[in-house]
Amino acid sequence: MAAEEEGAAPSEMAATFKVLHDHSDRIYQWDYERNRTQLVGLYNKAMGSQWNSVTDLDWSTPVDPEALVDHDGAAMVLFRAAAAEPGSPIAHWGDREFTALGVELFTASLSQFMHGEQGAMLTAAKIVETVPWIDAKYYAATQTMDEARHTEVFARYLDEKVGDAYPMNPFLEEQITALLEDSRWDIAYLGMQIVIESLALAAFGDMLRRTEEPLLRKLLRYVMSDEARHVAFGVLTLREFYEGLSEAELRDRQEFLLDNTLRSRSRSTTPEVWDRLGVDIERLRPHIAAAAARSQVNPFAGFQRGFFAKLVPNVKKLGLLDANNGYLRERWGQAGLLEFEFEKDTASEYAAYDEVARDRGARA
Repeated sequence: MAAEEEGAAPSEMAATFKVLHDHSDRIYQWDYERNRTQLVGLYNKAMGSQWNSVTDLDWSTPVDPEALVDHDGAAMVLFRAAAAEPGSPIAHWGDREFTALGVELFTASLSQFMHGEQGAMLTAAKIVETVPWIDAKYYAATQTMDEARHTEVFARYLDEKVGDAYPMNPFLEEQITALLEDSRWDIAYLGMQIVIESLALAAFGDMLRRTEEPLLRKLLRYVMSDEARHVAFGVLTLREFYEGLSEAELRDRQEFLLDNTLRSRSRSTTPEVWDRLGVDIERLRPHIAAAAARSQVNPFAGFQRGFFAKLVPNVKKLGLLDANNGYLRERWGQAGLLEFEFEKDTASEYAAYDEVARDRGARA
């Protein structure tokens, strides 16, 4: 009401927030016994790994957005090839235009990181309220703080170093909204801690490999340390919970994973980027498809491999790969995903991500 009294129109308010309707029960836990040793250890680790976004990152570092552009990346190679296709609407583009495109693509990626981290913050807060174990509530509370810090640092990097953020990708928004509105507490876990956090680790790792910008590199390393711990938390909690579910309930979770991998719509060519550059994506899309077919370039191939290399072993550790006579194993096997089965699960490789501990040890 206060905003309306100050003269803000309802349409203006609606543009700044979204109302979600959560159907989950809130659980007040009276059993305070700390009997899940691994979760206790992870909670203690989380408390010791809290980093400060103001003092641990050097925000005075100068950043040239154009220097962040990866001109040799698969996406840029593909778009240059699309420009060379007969009749392409970007046939007249030169280095200046492609550099501008690279900056916008980078900005769009960072924007989705920011929006996704806020979604993770809301999901972690939901887990605090809905999970029935006190050790899991304690840990999820630390994750809520982690996700708030991640949202803050990506928003600040965009605002101070890069440029105007993009809206949330409709596909990502749909995914997170479904998790927040689902009545089952473990679906928030499965969707965020296992699927989206694995996706985030792959995306952050891909960006880390392609940039030399020192502030961004340190920011990404710190965030990845937290995210790896979050996935480990999801694996520990869900593995115990799924041991007590029926075959029908496990099949429901397997279908959820299929919906979020094989059946999900792939991320599009970010039409907002092309709109900002004054290009009609519908006119350009067939030229991109032709260039991709001619060159056999898939700009998302490396990222997709990174995602499944993290997702598949984590799901196997949950017991969902082989539940119901290997239903998910069969479906993922048909899609060629079982090559990732024996990669390290995130809980096992967490130490490799623990950049915060290494940095503090070096300063001690």
